[in-house]
Amino acid sequence: MTLRTRIAAVASLSVALAVLAVAIGLYAAVRSDLRGEVDSGLRSRAQAFMTPLGRPLGPGGPPNARGPSPGGRAGAPGGFPGTVEPEPFGAASGYVQFISPAGAIEVPGGQGASPTKIAVTAQDREIAAKGAGSSLTDRSVQGTQLRVLTLGTGGRGAVMIARPLTEVEHELNRLLLILVLIGGGGIVLAALLGALVARTALAPIARFTRRTETLSGNVDLSRRLEVEGRDELGRLAESFNASLDALERSVAAQRHLIADASHELRTPISSLRANIQILGEAERLPLTEQESLRADILAELDELTALVGDVVELARGAAPDGAPDEVRLDEIVAAAVASAKRRGEVHFQARLQQTIVRGQVDRIARAVSNLVDNARKWSPAGATVEIELEDGVLSVRDHGPGFEEADLPFVFDRFYRAHDARRLPGSGLGLAIVRQSAEACGGFVEAQNAPGGGALLRVGFGPRVG
Repeated sequence: MTLRTRIAAVASLSVALAVLAVAIGLYAAVRSDLRGEVDSGLRSRAQAFMTPLGRPLGPGGPPNARGPSPGGRAGAPGGFPGTVEPEPFGAASGYVQFISPAGAIEVPGGQGASPTKIAVTAQDREIAAKGAGSSLTDRSVQGTQLRVLTLGTGGRGAVMIARPLTEVEHELNRLLLILVLIGGGGIVLAALLGALVARTALAPIARFTRRTETLSGNVDLSRRLEVEGRDELGRLAESFNASLDALERSVAAQRHLIADASHELRTPISSLRANIQILGEAERLPLTEQESLRADILAELDELTALVGDVVELARGAAPDGAPDEVRLDEIVAAAVASAKRRGEVHFQARLQQTIVRGQVDRIARAVSNLVDNARKWSPAGATVEIELEDGVLSVRDHGPGFEEADLPFVFDRFYRAHDARRLPGSGLGLAIVRQSAEACGGFVEAQNAPGGGALLRVGFGPRVG
């Protein structure tokens, strides 16, 4: 089911529920009002057969009632009138019958040739016996629905007034038909309008979808969506363009990484190939040159292995690829310093504060090792490398030549090597790995020239734990 169809269906369902609720409420209100009018008329009619304070009716009887009929009929037992006349001006009089305290039924004259008695229930007899109380019930007599009021009249028993509900039911049935027709028409109209509104509202989304499909099928990542307005679709287009920007940067970074790695790998591979070719004619070389050649091959293999390892590490990206652990950063720094001390050449002075951070221990250890090796490489023989770990920030200072001002913004870039660094071994990936590892932990990197000379590198591996 398409989104347009779902919107139209939801609109139709909403209108249907609203129409149904209104129809039920209206039907119930009209039914209650019509039946209330019938009940009010019954009570008003019944009052004609009662006297104030429950005293017996006088000789004149109640209004619209008279004594013996022209046919000679006497009044009903218990003081009820023998004949009941209809209401004046054709008003609804209802059907009247009396119940004596003993339960006998008397139908007064004036109500047709042979009126049909309404069956008396136990509740009716109880009201008549007590002469007090009332009840309103629905009854069916010979297929006609009646509304019956039984009202106690004191010591005389009770009077029963009945009126047919045929007129009320007819009006309710007509009202129900009208509500069904109007409700059905409203639902159909709502479906049509819902489909029209959905089509109009979704037209910009359809255009947006077509444009994104065009971009998705095109390898040109430089194209962008046109942003029209500041509504939700405009914000969606901006978000999509931002995603394309990030994707384009990622693809460009991958291409640069591949190009730079290919360039850096070409030199050791070419040198390694040349040495291997020379080694193939080793029998013509003196023994000392053969040993030197083998040493060169091993060194080039080590350089090539380190370069491949650095490229693989950078290919992991800054996003964490595993669940972070709690890492003792001070212990990792101490281990890296101890390893660098075994190489001699420079001295190390370390002040390490116990620090726990969250991250991946292998990435943090690699970054710390690269920082220490970078300081060792740039420090003159016999110099001191100062290492400090405080408040979760690792600072490494050497006493080498420092950075050129033009090189500072690019210190942590991939394969970037300053002019003076090109004479030294390395690929220019060590500090790039440091930055990537720090960013994977939510940290930062900084590079600056230290007061008094030398380089100062500061790295944070995210917030401390505890």
